[in-house]
Amino acid sequence: MIAPKWKNLLLATAMFNLGFVIWFSFAPFTGDIADEFGLSVAQIGIVSSAAVIAVPLGRILVGPFTDRFGAPMIAGITLVVVGIFSIISAFSQTYEVFVGSRIIASLAGITFVIGIQHVSQWFEEENLGLAEGIFAGIGNAGAGLGAYFTLPRIFGENYVGPLFSSNWRAAFFYTGVIAIVLGIVYFIFGGAAKTEERRLAAKNGVNRQQWLYIATRHGAVVLSAAYVMTFGLEVAMNGWLGTYYREGFGQGDIVIAATFAATFSIAAGLLRPIGGYTSDVVARKEISVLPWFEGRYREQWTFLTLAFVVLTMFGMTAAGLSGSIYLAVTAGFFVGVGCAFSEGAIFAQVPAMFPNNSGTVAGVVGGLGTIGGTVYPLVFSAPFLPNLHVGYAIVGATMIPILVLCAWVFQPEIAENATENGWFVTGDGSTGTGSATAIDD
Repeated sequence: MIAPKWKNLLLATAMFNLGFVIWFSFAPFTGDIADEFGLSVAQIGIVSSAAVIAVPLGRILVGPFTDRFGAPMIAGITLVVVGIFSIISAFSQTYEVFVGSRIIASLAGITFVIGIQHVSQWFEEENLGLAEGIFAGIGNAGAGLGAYFTLPRIFGENYVGPLFSSNWRAAFFYTGVIAIVLGIVYFIFGGAAKTEERRLAAKNGVNRQQWLYIATRHGAVVLSAAYVMTFGLEVAMNGWLGTYYREGFGQGDIVIAATFAATFSIAAGLLRPIGGYTSDVVARKEISVLPWFEGRYREQWTFLTLAFVVLTMFGMTAAGLSGSIYLAVTAGFFVGVGCAFSEGAIFAQVPAMFPNNSGTVAGVVGGLGTIGGTVYPLVFSAPFLPNLHVGYAIVGATMIPILVLCAWVFQPEIAENATENGWFVTGDGSTGTGSATAIDD
């Protein structure tokens, strides 16, 4: 019989994988959707952004709810709601109904926070990076293996089914049905926590003042900013690359364009456990990979991966300007590698830093981080750019201030008190800094 912690990890991973499939299921079909609704490339960028718009706030709100009511209940409700609206979008006849229903269906993206909290309730700190990496990595791969690789092959351009003649409508319908079924299964078979003590520590939750306090600690702020430039970038690339390879290089075949885009998604997903596992190893064995941040082993690895992401964004522009789609696909793969390693590193730190409020902090970091997925597609598709390749370098330049912020917070004397010191809010609600002991212990 499967051990309870592995059963719950499996449920969380299945939920997040399906969540990513639904979240990005529109991406491989942007050409067909654009034809049916008469959309321009700029409007496709808006649709890509709209698919992310509800997720940041949703993640912030769902974190405390998951701490309080437990992952099985919140996961069940979320999957059923997402499934219903995915089905509604399959039957939409107007652009307005389509966009509105996809915005609600995009709440599939909040399953990440639910899963992060759930996994942290079942695994100990020394294995958190690996466990969270497996959950998030395989889950993230849903965008590549599911949305980009599998859906276009099941629901190809010549698809004719019993309910729909449009391939994208069928994809939205059937993934919605699966979400409803999984939501019911999760609610029935999921367990909220490994021990009653751990469950009660999370169940106590946080009030509004405590939430503000936690959200403004140096650790929460810097990890949120780092997640903007990593997971936010991943979300943006997942929704954009299919269009980029089609419009930027004239690759009209939906399966080939989706396959090229999947190389990024698969790298960003499946390699994420390596980022988390490496964070565990360097912390456990006290390995200095960047001695500038002496004694802060997880921070060293996180900073190194963030710097790599910035470099790969400039490499993406250079590859695109070369005119070679194969070089651009290779560059996209390395962007995915950078995202995977850095995201794994970031979410090895989150539950380790805030063990009793992992859902709350995961909601803050995951929610704010997703903002990049809303903003970056608008930069990639901006009509004033000379071509579709330049946007990557512009986005890379905007990441440099975040890298500077990380360098400041990751200094040993600052990082040591990153869960206690912060900006604007103290434990009693006044302006300044204070201690997190009463909240976190």
